[in-house]
Amino acid sequence: MTTMTITKPMSDAGHRVPTPADVPGRAGELLASLGDRAVLRDLYDEVGATVYHDLAGTGTHEVRELLALVRRIPGDVLDLAAGSGRLTLPLLALGRQVTALELSSYMLELLDQRLAAAPPALRARCVPVRADMSAFDLGRRFGAIVLGTTTISLLDAEGRTGLYRAVREHLEPGGRFLLSTVDMAGTGEGPVEIDMEIVTDSGRAYRLFEHWTPDSGSRTVTLFPAGLGDGGDGGDGGPVQVCTTTIGVLPAGLLEAELAAAGFSVRSRHPLPAVGERHHDVLLETEVTP
Repeated sequence: MTTMTITKPMSDAGHRVPTPADVPGRAGELLASLGDRAVLRDLYDEVGATVYHDLAGTGTHEVRELLALVRRIPGDVLDLAAGSGRLTLPLLALGRQVTALELSSYMLELLDQRLAAAPPALRARCVPVRADMSAFDLGRRFGAIVLGTTTISLLDAEGRTGLYRAVREHLEPGGRFLLSTVDMAGTGEGPVEIDMEIVTDSGRAYRLFEHWTPDSGSRTVTLFPAGLGDGGDGGDGGPVQVCTTTIGVLPAGLLEAELAAAGFSVRSRHPLPAVGERHHDVLLETEVTP
């Protein structure tokens, strides 16, 4: 599978090496207890991408709702921030031509591996592209452009402005821009920090912390291997890979105002099934305002 690289030279240097100061709450205490055993990684770097891919395969959050909308929209599909193909593969299974745009070379390698194992007819309908979702030019248009998993929160205000501009330039007349974000209603009722164990379909187990105060405008997710006690005991005594990332929280009301200013109209709002106590997401169906 050949991956195109467009717009400007890309690198993975944007994945900043996190520091212990980036990890708050009980996750930070567990990290400190590991001492020199801890190897702190960004969730989207070479090691983190593999962990993210493993986690992404454990659930179908928003996939069914997004596919139901895409089925009603004719034309090819552009999957933004496609990662290792969490949405790309189901979109291809609809019989569509899908362009999978992703900045991380590590994620694209994982996507290529999945495509290599897919049926030839499905694989032939996918074009992986390495590019920044806030600044891309593919020289063509699509019936549907999708941005799932509340990934728009990874962009700052300038990045979102670039995203909206690029999406407008790539939508067919009457096309749809489908994206998910956080619906803040009810999010202030849960605990500040969630501590849970997740076992993925691969059989790997992780201890996941999410630290989020709604007034902070961001949430921090930190993943340890399962089996570590609160004192850092457990395991074989060797190095412990710890992956973390801080993600902006972009409320639906703010996002809708930005979209309106950028020339988009929201056609429909689809509440998504809740994930845990804090995640009340919404899928927005938008179009360019006539």
